[in-house]
Formats: sequence, structure tokens, C-alpha cells
Amino acid sequence: MAFNRENIARVREEFVTRRAQAAEESERKKLEVYRHIPAAADLDRQIASVGARVMAAALKGGDVADAVEKMREENQELRRQRAALLTQNGYPADYTDIRYRCETCGDTGFVGTRMCHCMREELVLAGYESSGIGRLMQTQSFESFSLDYYPAADRTGMEANLRTLREFAHRFDTHRGENYLLIGGTGLGKTHLSTAVARGVIDSGFDVVYDTAQGVFSAFEAAQFGRDQDAGEEKYLRCELLIMDDLGTELTNNFTVSCLYNIINTRLNNRLSTIINTNLTHSELRTRYADRITSRLFGEFRPLLFSGSDIRREKLKRGN
Repeated sequence: MAFNRENIARVREEFVTRRAQAAEESERKKLEVYRHIPAAADLDRQIASVGARVMAAALKGGDVADAVEKMREENQELRRQRAALLTQNGYPADYTDIRYRCETCGDTGFVGTRMCHCMREELVLAGYESSGIGRLMQTQSFESFSLDYYPAADRTGMEANLRTLREFAHRFDTHRGENYLLIGGTGLGKTHLSTAVARGVIDSGFDVVYDTAQGVFSAFEAAQFGRDQDAGEEKYLRCELLIMDDLGTELTNNFTVSCLYNIINTRLNNRLSTIINTNLTHSELRTRYADRITSRLFGEFRPLLFSGSDIRREKLKRGN
């Protein structure tokens, strides 16, 4: 599993901050207790002293088991006294304990050498956010995709599309390098299933970028003409899965055609998967884009035809 490096760095930094904040909160509570219960400070000094003596005994070597056991019992008694002192003064016995968000890993993100479930969850959420469609992923999944809105004549084909894309998402680790061209009119489920793919691939730990064709070309234009040195156009070339929505809605010119060719060719050469959604037909794609682009689209991408009635209108008719 290989999460996005930038997300890993950001999440790890957040975990370091969490751990430090937990320690700081514990120290704040200790100072509060010391102000109200001075005897607690003395007990903490004694507990620390026992710990130091245990370490010293261990460093001397030899048979120190009896001494260590006695000090362990002394430590337990001091801690019992401390807990009783706090409860007698209206505090919970564990009031000054460090409270980590995740008790499994102590907010380190790892249990031994294995990534803790809490860090994995944070990385998945970070992947949702950096993909560009975090909100859509909250509602659009394979499970929420319904075939009921498609006429009977189109349902078999749409069921095949659903099965194909679900299989691709769930086995992305072995299916990387596969490309899909989703073709069909507005409101037929291309965005929904693309979002579901993105969600599944991110959940498996891979890097996904989802953007409209207009958004992609705008980023390249901003970088090319110096309007934004941090436009981030490289992410479209390097991410493990790129989903480009609404190809054909952009203002097509020599620059956008050149960008599209660069994106497709670079990703094919690096065996990086791409999904492209378009409302254009095969013939419209051939008319609009250069042969070097369409030859790759029709030769290297698996076409999936989306047909039926506009689902949004169908849902409105049925009051959904």
C-alpha cells in the first residue's frame, strides 16, 4: 500500500502535533493539581525517584530481581496513594494521565512497525480531500449506484459498466495501467461511478486526482504562462489514477490539444491509469481532437458506453 507522499508527510506532522498537545495538556493538569494539592507533587517526585533507582539497578547487572520487585511494589503503593489523594480532593484518579486520541498507538501512528488503523483512516481522509471530490465521495459509491433508473433495454449494459469499474477499483493494485473512456450523455452516471472508483482506489491507499478537463487545462495554462508557479500541473502527470471529467466542454485550441496529448502519452508511457469521461461520441471525438490523441484514446482506453435517460430528471419525476 502506497499512500500519497505529501499526505503521509502532512498526516505524520499532524500526529506529532497531537502527541505533543496530549503531553502539554497532561502537564497543564499536573500544575493545576499541584497548586491545589501540594502533596501530589511530592508523591510524583517519589515515583520518579523509584523509576530512577530501577534503571540504576538494571544497569549494575547481576541478580537484581528482588530489588526491582521491591521497588515495583513501592511504585505501585505510591501510585495508589496518589490516586486516593486526587479522588479525596474531587479529581478523577487518572486526571493527569496523558490522553491520546488513539490509545492503541499513543498517537504515534504505528504499532511496532505496522501502521495503526487511526493513521490509515487519516490518510484515506486526506486522500479524499486531495482528490478534489471529497464531498461527492460522501454520497456517491458503488453501493449507492442504482440501476433502477435505467430503462430495461439499457440496464444490462449499465450493469456491465458497474461490474467492470467496481472490479477495477477493488483490484487496482494489480490492474494499474488500465484505462477507461466513459462515453455518454449528461446525467447517465459517469460522474457517480467515477467517484465510486476514486473512493475505492483511495481506500486501498493509492493516489487519485479527479478534476474537470477545464480545471486540468487551466492548471497547465497558469503554469505555462507564469500566472501561478504552484499550479500543481505535475500531479495530473504523476498520480496513480487520474480521472478527467467532462472532456469536450473545454475551449479547444492548440494549447489544450497539446496538453491533452502530453497527459495521455506521459501516463501511458509510465503505465499510470486514467479514466476520461465525455459527452462526445466517437465521431465527435475524432472531429475535435488530433489523430495522435484519438488513436490513443481508442487504442489504449477501454470504452464504456453509458446509455439511458437523464437520472437526475428520473429522480425528480419519482420525487427522490
